Amino acid sequence: MTPNWYSAIMGTGIVATSGVALHSSLPGVNVLTTAFWLLAAIGLVIATILFLQGGPTRHAADPAMAHFYGAPAMALLTVGAGTIQLAPQFIDAGAAVWIGGGLWLAGTAAGVFTALWIPFRMITGAQSAQSGAMPSWLMPVVPPMVSAATGSLLIQHVSEGQLRLGLLTLCYGLFGLSLLVGMLTMGMVYSRLIHRGLPSAQVAPTVWIMLGMLGQSITAAVLLGNRASLVFVGEQESIAAGLQLLGIGYGLVMGGFAAFVFALAVSITVHNVRRGMSFTPAWWSFTFPVGTCVTGAAALGFATDSVLLHVISVGLYALLLGAWCTVAYRSVRLVLGERVTETTLRSISTARNAVQRTSSVEVSAAGSSVR
Repeated sequence: MTPNWYSAIMGTGIVATSGVALHSSLPGVNVLTTAFWLLAAIGLVIATILFLQGGPTRHAADPAMAHFYGAPAMALLTVGAGTIQLAPQFIDAGAAVWIGGGLWLAGTAAGVFTALWIPFRMITGAQSAQSGAMPSWLMPVVPPMVSAATGSLLIQHVSEGQLRLGLLTLCYGLFGLSLLVGMLTMGMVYSRLIHRGLPSAQVAPTVWIMLGMLGQSITAAVLLGNRASLVFVGEQESIAAGLQLLGIGYGLVMGGFAAFVFALAVSITVHNVRRGMSFTPAWWSFTFPVGTCVTGAAALGFATDSVLLHVISVGLYALLLGAWCTVAYRSVRLVLGERVTETTLRSISTARNAVQRTSSVEVSAAGSSVR
């Protein structure tokens, strides 16, 4: 199993967590988000078993596939966030936090390692960059930003004092790591798109990864600013207020850039659909980035009490559900088609071997009769 299939876990899990971010009281929303979280959790277990059985480093030398090693980390973080938010309806809330926290630690460690490992391999020549910067280069860069956003859910559950301050500091550090490296990478990707375009229509869905970087950064900035009031109290309340204002200001400014990237991604996708873009696992790039825009718009909407942002977040969530249904359907068809093809080829091979053995027996029998 290749690591890019973890994008399916990310895309499924974000449907759950972004649905929770809407804070909707409509009937059925909790059932919907819970179902998607359970599906993502089951998928994470199955995918991890298959990934480890196939050899986790099997595709590390592939320049195109190596970048997708950031996907397993983000899948862990997304399912972990859903566990903290949705698992308490099935298990003790404390146990849900411990499980979600464990997934957060594992995903954060894997994400930081990938964010350092992939650039190192490229710098030392182990990865070929002859084709120029591609949107998939952001895959190992985004996980620390996901850690920053989902880590905000843990701040209220850790002990007050230095431990809580340390977690908030770590989340802001992860935010800075991903933001700066991500913006540098996005600059290279944008330059490549302007000067050379995309190498093929099949790569077009990965353009949406840039939107995921922006949406998740808005989510992290706003949520961390909100949680700062749990850390900086008393004489330090002004620090919490400053961080909250910083998060809102960042979200409003970056929201404009995200709208531009969204429009650009839609235009590129429509253009390449007309060129005959066929289905690949890269289509899962249509889901997670849109989900991060839902969480970002929803968090910013609640922070500013903006009706417009609430409407945008609901509209984006409807788009996310439509994208997920489309991509999931095509993925199931692809997997079943591959299995049918594999089974057919195996049956043909078995029948051919049986015929060959039968022919050999008949020839041997004929030879014996002649003698």
